[in-house]
Amino acid sequence: MADSKYQITVNSVTHFIPDQSDEAEDRYVFTYTITITNTGRMTAQLISRHWIITDANQSVQEVRGLGVIGEQPTLKPGESFEYTSGTALSTPVGTMRGSYQMVAENGEKFDAEIPEFLLSMPRVLH
Repeated sequence: MADSKYQITVNSVTHFIPDQSDEAEDRYVFTYTITITNTGRMTAQLISRHWIITDANQSVQEVRGLGVIGEQPTLKPGESFEYTSGTALSTPVGTMRGSYQMVAENGEKFDAEIPEFLLSMPRVLH
């Protein structure tokens, strides 16, 4: 059981971007808005991210990097940070999941899981 001092809740909302997508070129562009909430008892800073992006052909792309959208937000208990980013897939449906690498104010490092979410062009899934 994880210590409730270190608890980060991650929520996601996705959108298909038709004007940046090109079905003839197998390019499907999505945005995702992520809300990261510190639901634990200790202030923590987001240091880096690790995404696992899987398309409908089971082609996997891993993305690692510092921060999110150029920031490394520090969240006190109860605080949230929201950002929007995007990705392109070669299929109209895919998933994203991953983790944020966090450092608590006491120097302890921990991972915040990003639950898997669906990227789907409208009217593809019924």
